[in-house]
Amino acid sequence: MSDLKDHISIINTKLQHLLKQYETLQTENRRHEQTIEVLHKQHEELKTKLTEIQQQNLILKASNTPLNEADKKELEQKINGYIRNIDKCISLLAQ
Repeated sequence: MSDLKDHISIINTKLQHLLKQYETLQTENRRHEQTIEVLHKQHEELKTKLTEIQQQNLILKASNTPLNEADKKELEQKINGYIRNIDKCISLLAQ
């Protein structure tokens, strides 16, 4: 009988240890998920800033120096893209 109690006690101790480990891992996992969410937000903000800076760079190039053919085509494509987006917005507002 004592042997059975010893086994049960050992199993109980191991189970308690595993439960503590599980709780610790759960807490760590939540912390990592929060960190991932923050990093995703930072990534999106940086992508937005990069796009804005690229647009500003393109505008500065267009205003300061005569454009070569590749830059002209790139500027035309950007302007056409903006016009398409504006047209889509207008059509959505008209509905």
